[in-house]
Amino acid sequence: MNRTLRISLVAGALMVAAAVAAKVITPTARLAQLRAPLVLDTAIPVRFGDWRQETELTAQVINPEAAGALAEIYTQTLSRNYINRDGERIMLSIAYGADQTSGLQLHYPEVCYPAQGFNLASATKGTLQTHQGTLRVKRLRTSLGARVEPVTYWTTMADKVVLGGYDTKFAQLSYGLRGQIPDGLIFRVSSISNDAPHAFKVQEDFVRQMADALPVQVRTRFIGTPD
Repeated sequence: MNRTLRISLVAGALMVAAAVAAKVITPTARLAQLRAPLVLDTAIPVRFGDWRQETELTAQVINPEAAGALAEIYTQTLSRNYINRDGERIMLSIAYGADQTSGLQLHYPEVCYPAQGFNLASATKGTLQTHQGTLRVKRLRTSLGARVEPVTYWTTMADKVVLGGYDTKFAQLSYGLRGQIPDGLIFRVSSISNDAPHAFKVQEDFVRQMADALPVQVRTRFIGTPD
């Protein structure tokens, strides 16, 4: 057997092996279909702790993604305004995607906000204390003209909180090696305030009380499994 033929046979064998391996590890089981359906509108209470939904909108919940992108990427979205007994307001936006493969994964606010004309002054990782444990979050300081909007958000993939590219890719690989396609969501709270430290404190209080009020059977799908 001449050298050229041997090289061709080896190359062909490698290509076949690669194709077989890709087929074996290609995830096919959608976790969204294996678990109870998640309905944002009913899973998120309209009243909890000191907070209640405000139907007379005084501040618009801005979604920094175009409607077309929302429909393509996300299975469900939810936007609400809440007010507490002190008159402090929170804007809540949740987007849920049943398929978190690389082409359909969640879009992060620090990318989407500037794309829609917002100024992004800072984006920092932090933690938020809930009664269920420590939740990893990101805090943004954004503005659009006179509108100053501090933002707290996190994303989940199945029952894991993921923040940024490395976390996301690692979670995708972890589930993919088990043949699973995870679902995921982005949970964002924000408020109109020139006092960012106070706004972040109010947002933390809102999230803590909401986490307590979430149905136990779906809580980890919203806040992951806290540390």
